[in-house]
Amino acid sequence: MNSEISRKGQEVLQSGADFSKSPLFSRLNPQNGFFYPWYSRAAGLMYLRKNERCKMKKFWRFMPRPFILGTLLSCCLLLFSAWPSAGQDPASPRLFSQEWLSREAERLSRRPYAPTPNNIPAWVKKIDYDAYQFISFKPDHALWRNLQLPFRAQFFHLGLYFHDPVMIHEVVQGKSHPITFTQEMFSYGKEVAPPAQTGNLGFAGFRGYAGPDAEGDFFAFLGASYFRAVGASKQYGLSARGLAVNTGMDVPEEFPRFTSFWLERPQKDHGAMLIHALLDSPSIAGAYTFAVAMQGDSTIMEVEAHLFPRRAIERIGIAPLTSMYHHGENDRRMSDDFRPEIHDSDGLAIWTGSGEWIWRPLVNPPFIHINSFMDQAPRGFGLFQRDLDFNNYQDDGAFYDRRPSLWVEPLGDWGEGVVKLVEIPASDETFDNIVAFWKPADPVVPGSRRTFKYRLHWGAQPPVDSGGGRVIATRTGAGGVPGQKKADQSRKFVIDFKGGKLGELTSKDKVEPVVSASRGKIIGLTARPCPPFGGWRTHFDLVADGAAPVDLRLYLRGEQGALTETWLYHWISGMSGLQSARSTGDPARGAYKSTKASAPLVRNRARPDRSWLKGIGMRP
Repeated sequence: MNSEISRKGQEVLQSGADFSKSPLFSRLNPQNGFFYPWYSRAAGLMYLRKNERCKMKKFWRFMPRPFILGTLLSCCLLLFSAWPSAGQDPASPRLFSQEWLSREAERLSRRPYAPTPNNIPAWVKKIDYDAYQFISFKPDHALWRNLQLPFRAQFFHLGLYFHDPVMIHEVVQGKSHPITFTQEMFSYGKEVAPPAQTGNLGFAGFRGYAGPDAEGDFFAFLGASYFRAVGASKQYGLSARGLAVNTGMDVPEEFPRFTSFWLERPQKDHGAMLIHALLDSPSIAGAYTFAVAMQGDSTIMEVEAHLFPRRAIERIGIAPLTSMYHHGENDRRMSDDFRPEIHDSDGLAIWTGSGEWIWRPLVNPPFIHINSFMDQAPRGFGLFQRDLDFNNYQDDGAFYDRRPSLWVEPLGDWGEGVVKLVEIPASDETFDNIVAFWKPADPVVPGSRRTFKYRLHWGAQPPVDSGGGRVIATRTGAGGVPGQKKADQSRKFVIDFKGGKLGELTSKDKVEPVVSASRGKIIGLTARPCPPFGGWRTHFDLVADGAAPVDLRLYLRGEQGALTETWLYHWISGMSGLQSARSTGDPARGAYKSTKASAPLVRNRARPDRSWLKGIGMRP
């Protein structure tokens, strides 16, 4: 009998009644993460158009009365729980879980994008750089300040470049409590005079401290989806982002932003601070969870990201890293400065799925160009500051020799894709002009769900090592031999390797430099031990064939195979001295390709000026 009722009921449901057009049905759709299918079906039937009610009567005729009464009662209870009552306090605790946040992001992605209203008052908009330095958070208002917990948090004030407020909540035993802005949390100094009543402005972001007595913060979330952390030097440098959308394309780049954060109150024995964030943008919504901890000399962030696209995205960037390279030993085009080098990072490191280690020195190019390094199931990539010698920077204010490196460790198989490196011309060191990220090969389509898990390692040294020699310096200069006639358009490259077995080898051992160029001719190739730094030096001249860019590849090989990582370089004619020149032609070659774009240089949305000084405790 029950099977017969079920069969006839299904026939009625399949007879043409259009339940899905009901606004309540779409609200209760199980795909939006609210109720079970039979709730949605029953609610939709109640909203059928008048000329379809006969079909509804046929349906109910085959349904037992206990089922009907249970359905209606359950719908009523769930409807009351779905919408807050008129007298409910918006500041009252709400249930929170990681699963709820994921459903919320998916629900958000099914709606048209609605930017968060920006109603900050005029006095906040007038806070400029100088005034912002006088605004500081009062430590006695820090979250968890008196609980003797392993972490505590302080908040950033709106102003300067940060005009989009974010909502911050504390999560205690599965319940979310909103944190309300008050003037008493901040000291404003003489440069800022807020009105007597400001209301709940919200915050620009927050930063974390390890331990109840730590004087310095060790990570911060501030602006769009940007965040960063320190290593043993306690010095900030490059940044990470939650997501990159259409970076380095001819269309405007989209900057998703974290609109809300949930900070879980840690237990006394917890080694990591848990942070949840809701991401939103015109193209995509996402739910993020960060587990942040200090381990030895590094800060570790384990990230879990659930992404729900609203529309197709041509270029999505997973685990994007943002840094600055102005000039260095290999690129002196913009070196009219008393400091020999200026950069937060000096190279991109990649550990491919096949096990090859790649080092790509960074440059400040005359035009935007992009390198794509194709891979399958990458083992890691990152932007590194390998040169940690103060003498090579001579900067006792910015301390570029203390800047941390950042390594991305994928968790699980990321499949096929490319590591993309975007290099943008920068006129000075206030521009973040370097971006690196993973672009999956699978297309990003609306209505889908993508999940990525990875670890971020912030520190002076990577968490893994190739075991072989690595590049410690790349130098370029005019080609040829002093006193002899120089070949036309020749350029000299000098690459220093150190580590692995290189320190044990002498000139009597068989060490062969293996080099290739996408165009032009290599002459004068040599490799020899260099006792002053305990490694090996390789140099060669490139005789360019025309003005088009050249892709170079080099490693040292011994009798048992490769002794070093692979050095890759993208040489652009005109990058020497202080001049700049555009290159022409198609530079695509080998296992990776290089492309150029005509997009203009744009300041970093989250941090257009790198002078994070005094008021927020971060050096430029």
